[in-house]
Amino acid sequence: MTISIEHSVNLVTEFDETHPITQRLLSSVENPSQFLADMFATLLIEEGFIDKINEGGTYAILKVVR
Repeated sequence: MTISIEHSVNLVTEFDETHPITQRLLSSVENPSQFLADMFATLLIEEGFIDKINEGGTYAILKVVR
């Protein structure tokens, strides 16, 4: 039997507001906060960080819930 405990981690990304990429992000993305959260979740999964964190896990496994 398994149980799931949902939790959240609050992260802050600091941008140089004068940088062209920052300006493009802010002008082209409706919800920058959600965009960055989705990007982080994707990186965790596709780059294998979740697998690395869970390596050898015997009692708890971390999963990304979208």
